[in-house]
Amino acid sequence: MKILVINCGSSSLKYQLIDMDNESVLAKGLCERIGIEGSKLTHQPAGKDKYVIENPMPTHKTAIEMVMAALQDPEHGVIKDTSEISAIGHRVLHGGTVYSDSIVVNEDVKRVIRECFDLGPLHNPANLMGIEACEAAMPGTPNVAVFDTAFGMSMPEKAYTYAIPHEYYEKYGIRRYGFHGTSHKFVSAEAIRFGGLDPETAKVIVCHLGNGASVSASIGGKCVDTSMGLTPLEGLIMGTRSGDVDPAVLQFIMNKEGLDINQMLDILNKKSGVYGMTNGISSDFRDIENAKADGNHLAEVALDAFIYRVTKYIGAYAAAMNGVDAIAFTAGVGENDKTGRKNICSSLAFMGVEIDDEANNVRGEERVISSPNSKVKVMLIPTNEELAIARETLALV
Repeated sequence: MKILVINCGSSSLKYQLIDMDNESVLAKGLCERIGIEGSKLTHQPAGKDKYVIENPMPTHKTAIEMVMAALQDPEHGVIKDTSEISAIGHRVLHGGTVYSDSIVVNEDVKRVIRECFDLGPLHNPANLMGIEACEAAMPGTPNVAVFDTAFGMSMPEKAYTYAIPHEYYEKYGIRRYGFHGTSHKFVSAEAIRFGGLDPETAKVIVCHLGNGASVSASIGGKCVDTSMGLTPLEGLIMGTRSGDVDPAVLQFIMNKEGLDINQMLDILNKKSGVYGMTNGISSDFRDIENAKADGNHLAEVALDAFIYRVTKYIGAYAAAMNGVDAIAFTAGVGENDKTGRKNICSSLAFMGVEIDDEANNVRGEERVISSPNSKVKVMLIPTNEELAIARETLALV
């Protein structure tokens, strides 16, 4: 069975076609600048070079049509006909309180995605456009919505409830949802499997560290807490997002600078994080590392603060679960920054965490990086959200 995985952004569309018989990627690609001048599709069949098609893409429907044409291209394609695609799995950011599991798309599912536009204004509209574009291009082929918030829906009430008037939860569903859920679910399950842990009782902390960053705690693969909240803004310091901040800071800056709340949130989402802390050096952690090496004090402080915040969340979640069996690092920074992993774990020595420097000298490879004497197993587990979405889709269709 072949499953097409779609991840739509507001002006982009990533895709992979996966053969679920052996979970191999047959082709993958990216449509960029949808609805913007200079649109292009970069398509890469397995074992072949990438090739680029520059063509106007006024809508996501046009982008999907171009993807289908690329997949069937006589020279660069990997299928003869779209009938070979059994189902399409879509990453959808927000399902609100209605959907806590992946689901085959119907009109009610689309209604809920639409009603969550204000909870995910950048992602949910694009996700729905992707679904409707696939429905138009491949009528009759099942579409599955895999919600990024689904993993966090198993959090207990004490973990997801905000200390604000309860009427706002009742009226608007304001609670902590958590994001990067597809990645956290995949990595926590893989950590249990790879680490030989008890699938029913294993206490796992996953550190999804990249330009967007979050930490989750799970027991037996079920989320009990996660750092992001109603939106992806809460939690860790990120590339351009502030993470946790005293809400009174917003009022103070707004009064001083004459800003409205939308302008303030734009600053917290797009101009803060390590980018803001370094006076605009970069939102890319590699650039911040280079600036630190050149002696930039603000870069050093930003990286130290990021490590500190991750360490605090790990310690808090270990306390919340009354212990931890494994810590897994994943995503761009988590998989590739051996120094960051080392520094985080060095602060966890009180928990009996001990890193093996030789094992930790690795990038993007599934590996145990703790020493045999470590009381907590520390692992590097590359995330694979596309495969996770494909597996969810396969299970439903």
